[in-house]
Amino acid sequence: MNTKLVVFDMAGTTVVDKGSVADSFIGAFLENELEVPFDAVQNVMGYRKTEAIRMLLDKFYPNLENIDERIIAIHDVFEEKMLSFYMSVQDLKPLPFTEDIFRWLHTHNIFVALNTGFTRLVTEGILYRLDWKNSNLIDAVICSDEVEEGRPTPFMINALMKKFNIEDSSEVIKVGDTEVDVLEGRNAKCGKVISVTTGAYTRTQLEQYAPDHIIDSLEHLALYIH
Repeated sequence: MNTKLVVFDMAGTTVVDKGSVADSFIGAFLENELEVPFDAVQNVMGYRKTEAIRMLLDKFYPNLENIDERIIAIHDVFEEKMLSFYMSVQDLKPLPFTEDIFRWLHTHNIFVALNTGFTRLVTEGILYRLDWKNSNLIDAVICSDEVEEGRPTPFMINALMKKFNIEDSSEVIKVGDTEVDVLEGRNAKCGKVISVTTGAYTRTQLEQYAPDHIIDSLEHLALYIH
């Protein structure tokens, strides 16, 4: 196979998300006496969370003072809510066929990596709860706070390529559920960018960003890996 690495998003792509991320976002704004609509929050899923907060504030509160301090305050509450959620929710689980596709990729000598707009703190909570922390299912995990800039820049994917000594980005596939996942994959010049309908965006929404393929389940991912 030409593919050497598949980079998966987490919430909505490999991990079940029933709107908890957006709900925590909205709750964090409310605790800071600000309101943002659910649809607008869904549109910034996948971005580094501090950047997503800035985007929402710029859109709905363009004249807000002390913007940097407000971003930090909102993010602190969001991170606390997310960590509490992931450490306590009873039915946290991988999306169907996620671990199956990880195993299939390994049988074909393809590296499996996760990248996310979450910080390392929240990500570690998810990995712990799913027993992925030291699992041989996953070869690497990188978070948005571990690179200079998060999505849609290619920095996280570039760092993963460096880790695995991959020089040709056409040997990398990006899989995600949002607009910014598609943009990240394009900016990294991945060989393929594949979207899934299991997360924040519908098929119709994803079609606007022209990924190479749109699938309804990771069960079908192997069909597009060569």
